[in-house]
Amino acid sequence: MTYPEALAFWYARINYEVRAAAPADLKLERMRALLRRVGDPHDRVRLVHVTGTKGKGSTAAMIAAIGRAAGHRVGLFTSPHLTDVRERIQVDGAPITEAELAARMAELAPAVAAMDVDGFAPPTFFEIGTALGFLHFAYRRCDLAVIEVGLGGRFDSTNVCHPLVSVITTVGLDHTAQLGNTLEEIAYQKAGIIKPGVPVVLGRIGESAGRVIEDRASAVGAPVFRLERDFRCEGSSPADCRYTGLALRTEHLGCPLQGRFQLDNLACSLALIELAGQRGLSVPESAISAGLQQVAWAGRLEVVGEAPTVIVDGAHNPAAATVLAEYLAEWRRTRPAARITLIVGMMRDKHPREFLAPLLPLVDSLIFTQADLPRAASGSELRALLGEAASSAQVAPTPADALALARRSAAASDLICVTGSLMLVGDIKALLRGCSLSPVRG
Repeated sequence: MTYPEALAFWYARINYEVRAAAPADLKLERMRALLRRVGDPHDRVRLVHVTGTKGKGSTAAMIAAIGRAAGHRVGLFTSPHLTDVRERIQVDGAPITEAELAARMAELAPAVAAMDVDGFAPPTFFEIGTALGFLHFAYRRCDLAVIEVGLGGRFDSTNVCHPLVSVITTVGLDHTAQLGNTLEEIAYQKAGIIKPGVPVVLGRIGESAGRVIEDRASAVGAPVFRLERDFRCEGSSPADCRYTGLALRTEHLGCPLQGRFQLDNLACSLALIELAGQRGLSVPESAISAGLQQVAWAGRLEVVGEAPTVIVDGAHNPAAATVLAEYLAEWRRTRPAARITLIVGMMRDKHPREFLAPLLPLVDSLIFTQADLPRAASGSELRALLGEAASSAQVAPTPADALALARRSAAASDLICVTGSLMLVGDIKALLRGCSLSPVRG
């Protein structure tokens, strides 16, 4: 199988990132059956499991960086990708190569065909991607794999794994059509990753959601370690902070990721590293500092252009918008004469009014656009949903048009912020790199 053939086979499968899944579409039996047919690679890799409404990607990246600094070969599985599908499956910071992806897909393809014959519904795009990740990490003999949940937790295809430690970073309203309309319902879905006897780290979880998660953990005998109660990270920014943990105490840690909210993610990462150490993963204290200094996480408060400054942030729910608003408020405080332009594109199943509520008071101009994805709302749809609150907003039909429009009216000292969807972030990054999306979504 060639690389183009592998991509064609993969993208021919139903993709719930392109169209939203119904709750009935989310099951684990098909995923288990697929993995059985290729030798259960997920059982051959030591791993940790990360979920959360926000913060899971940054937390996963921190864990992976620390593991690499400790001398381990580390796999990292994340989603979605921004510009290249191979970003989802990495070993020691390097995406799976085209040749490796083609070889692993050639192994999966007969297993997929056998499932069709046996009466299973065809595996989805994400299920095949998850299986590819597990296979790649097993072939590369990873010492540790960091597995990020795609959606929720309970029925996510990654939830076939048996981790050393699990992490739930946050619980907020997102993917409500699939996960539920209340924080308690969403917490129940995320708590589905908790396994009997496996420690679980909880980030900044509200009281009602926390009770749901603690009840699940108690029912299966999983010890719980909570931010602020059992561990914490303090400081003015991730660039200079201190960690007080279960046994570990460190001063003057530095992490290049932007935003004070990363202190919570950093604390969760270090609590997981401590617990994984108790369960056999060797990580010397020196690797913690060295690893954190090397963390990179694309698409989250990432500076991608200068004069004017262009940042991209994949925030797409109200909780993440609040965090982004804190960053923009601090940016404005230190540069009172500069203007902020916000470029927004969102999926139709999101809540633009709630998302934009904390952001609109901070920006000088607003541009709506549409990511290159069928389920993305058009710029006109978004402006209509906002009504009077967005009466002065402009509409640009494509991300390229939106970026050009923003740059025409921006001074060198101004800020352009692109947000609302990781897919839009990927489109903008591809434009700035002068490359096309690989492969085309849809």
